[in-house]
Amino acid sequence: MKESTHYVKIVEWSNEDQCYVGSAPGLFLGGCHGDDEREVFGELCTIVEETIANYKQDGESLPPATAGQDYANKLQSVA
Repeated sequence: MKESTHYVKIVEWSNEDQCYVGSAPGLFLGGCHGDDEREVFGELCTIVEETIANYKQDGESLPPATAGQDYANKLQSVA
């Protein structure tokens, strides 16, 4: 299993930016954006992999995993 699977990846529509925005909370600030949801997700996955590689190259510990926290169901209870 890839280490990137331990991090939540979110792609959502931004009314403010009028495009899809991808982020990986807990791993890095910012993210990527674009007009095609699938392309943004693909780019986001690449950024997550590169970020993990950079942590390792710099000899830094990875941030705590964010996957497996059942965020989808938790968010539904808020809505």
